[in-house]
Amino acid sequence: MDRRRFLRNLLSGATVAALGPALLHGADAFAGDPAEFAAGLRAHPYLAGWRQVSAEAFGPTTVQIEGRLPADFAGTLYRNGPAWFERDGFRYEHWFDGDGMVHGWRFGAGSVTHRGRMVQTPKFKRERSAGRFNTLAAGTTVADPVALRNNDDASTANTSVVVIGGRLFALSEAGSAFELEPDALDTIGPKTWRPDLQALPFSAHPLQDRDGSWWNFGALSMLGGAGLLVWHISRDGQLIDAQVHDMGAPGYLHAFVQTDRSLVFLLTPFDYTPAGSFFESLTFAPQRASTVLVIDKTAPDRVARRFEVEFTMAYHFGDAFERDGEITVRTMRLANVARARSPHREAMFGHHGPAAPAELVELRLDMRTGRGRWETTGLRGMEFPAFDARTPSDRGARLYTPTNAGEATAPYFNAVQMIDPVAGRRALHRYGRDILAEEHVFIPRPGSTRPDDGWLVGTLFDPTRDRSGIAVLDAQHIGDGPIATAWLPYAFPLGFHGHFAQTAA
Repeated sequence: MDRRRFLRNLLSGATVAALGPALLHGADAFAGDPAEFAAGLRAHPYLAGWRQVSAEAFGPTTVQIEGRLPADFAGTLYRNGPAWFERDGFRYEHWFDGDGMVHGWRFGAGSVTHRGRMVQTPKFKRERSAGRFNTLAAGTTVADPVALRNNDDASTANTSVVVIGGRLFALSEAGSAFELEPDALDTIGPKTWRPDLQALPFSAHPLQDRDGSWWNFGALSMLGGAGLLVWHISRDGQLIDAQVHDMGAPGYLHAFVQTDRSLVFLLTPFDYTPAGSFFESLTFAPQRASTVLVIDKTAPDRVARRFEVEFTMAYHFGDAFERDGEITVRTMRLANVARARSPHREAMFGHHGPAAPAELVELRLDMRTGRGRWETTGLRGMEFPAFDARTPSDRGARLYTPTNAGEATAPYFNAVQMIDPVAGRRALHRYGRDILAEEHVFIPRPGSTRPDDGWLVGTLFDPTRDRSGIAVLDAQHIGDGPIATAWLPYAFPLGFHGHFAQTAA
């Protein structure tokens, strides 16, 4: 795409997004009640997973590991999640609204050192000075919002984290990546990949290609603009390319998936009627088909195939593979699209609510005929899928997900599993009735090329002892339980996503 056309597309989308009505609309305040949440917390201790953090920083705190780590296991698990929910008697109603706290769990000889820091975004610093929330949020109406210069002024940087070229970034859906210092976790500031791309969205789910480069997207339609921005970043963190594509109609997406050859985007249709924040104004439209865009990595300036498939709402994807002209995509379908607008909404109010885990489904895309169809697997009760990226590109990978098993006191995951849909195999470890289990990241064993030869690292929350922890499991022996576990003397809220930065042992 030539620069003139690129800029013209941005003017039809991103400039509107930067000043657009969807994110920057204000209205009367309707907030949650911190006292109501506190009362609920006394009745249901697991709600501490949605409790405001007690401080802007934790650690560094070093604790001993229970068990023993392999000699070649070394590195830092970085994680991100919403952590600051209340100011001046006002509590956010939507989990996605909390300001982000990034955690670093650095593994050493027989110990792990934890450090957590609030991301010092312009929003967080401005509201700390004001003593109240004064910025329009994604899912809660905030009164008397201040004027903003661009999307970065509203960013919570609360969804995920990634290390590219040795540089650490906190990510969200609606603005730039925010760079942090990798050891101290001090905030450096928003990353501008090119001056004319300043403050454009860089999503929370970048994907690393086999050559080490990174693909990502920014959904301009979610901000009141138009188009899908596709980023390509080199392994050392330099911008290779950026392209804007016509989405045809507004479509929601939180993540995407790749094969060796293609990028695949599932766009969930929605209607938008201004009624406060973005998610308060959005209604998913299951009466309409979802759109799938397939982009050839060797020609990222155009859409190779556009599919219309049965409606599906999904936040997260597993793997994708391509064989005999057909792409298979694995994703986590959410059956209740109304609840999908605000996951764990009851918990934000201090109420006990139902769990809403997803079902694993497969999307089959015939690249020769342009026809797509969904197939169910019958596997339910999971989210946050991970897999070994070394898996050959012509077959499905084993998936690793948190899941539910047996009795549980919280409507959240209490176990981790490996599922192999092709072989019909499953292995599981249940942490216990009271433990909340989060996303588990796959880490390949150094020097090994065998798929699934490695470990899983996941974070835990124990409300009975008000502590956060971490576990390491052998990916090929999940049923044996963790090979190493560590617990902190304090707790912080549940997070969303993480990234493991391996170092030499």
